[in-house]
Amino acid sequence: MEPYVPTTLVISVSNTYSVIKLDDDEQHTMIQNVSSDLGFFGPSPQSVPTSDQILVPETLLKKRKSAEKQKEERLSALKQRKAASKAKRETIFKRAETYVKEYRDAEREKIRLARTAKQESQFYVPAQPKLALVIRIKGINKIAPKPRKILQLLRLLQINNAVFIKLTKATSEMLRIVEPYIAYGEPNLKSVRELIYKRGYGKINKQRIPLTDNALIETALEKYGILSIEDLIHEIYTVGPNFKQASNFLWPFKLSNPTGGFRTRKFKHYIEGGDTGDRETYINQLIRQMN
Repeated sequence: MEPYVPTTLVISVSNTYSVIKLDDDEQHTMIQNVSSDLGFFGPSPQSVPTSDQILVPETLLKKRKSAEKQKEERLSALKQRKAASKAKRETIFKRAETYVKEYRDAEREKIRLARTAKQESQFYVPAQPKLALVIRIKGINKIAPKPRKILQLLRLLQINNAVFIKLTKATSEMLRIVEPYIAYGEPNLKSVRELIYKRGYGKINKQRIPLTDNALIETALEKYGILSIEDLIHEIYTVGPNFKQASNFLWPFKLSNPTGGFRTRKFKHYIEGGDTGDRETYINQLIRQMN
């Protein structure tokens, strides 16, 4: 193996010659230092123009300013959206807490009135229900024109379809006419909440859209003060002033056949051992089986 021979560098300064033997690292460092002193690597730092001395085309400056302005606008809009979203979430949470307190107070008031009546040896008669859930349990065969039209008005077009309706004198008469084809009753808060959360679909641009986000409800019902699914549940359960809009927004529920099936005498009235007609509060048992 041949021995390593260091590189020899000869430099002339003022007619004086110097011979220097360098290793690789020393050679590299020495060349840089000497060359820099002698000006071998271009102009000195004093001759290099600064960034302020370099001229930039006017179109590039305008483009840069426009980009900076757009960035500021985007950041400002994003900040405003975040603030609005935070305020809206706080409003929704406060409303939900108010609803919980309202439901609890109403239930306690019923219990108090019942106890007071019992202590005075009287009977407590609860108020007439304002809300009903109607479930269609019979098909289209052998239906007279009038009941068929009423079922269409109630949006009960298929078996196991269900809708919320406001009980008035007119709707009660309609239910009486179509009683052989439906089961209905007074749903409790738990049934209303479970139906909307599990089977709830909204009518958005004439399409059946699942209620997976409060933004969907807000887009359709914001002008009625309904911003979230809890607002929707409250409006339905309490039959509020915007019940019609809230009920029409909900697509008819598509329920399953009840667990264990219907009764043997399905098309008899409920009090006769069948499934049709008014079940009052017992409709909640059927909802559990079909939901």
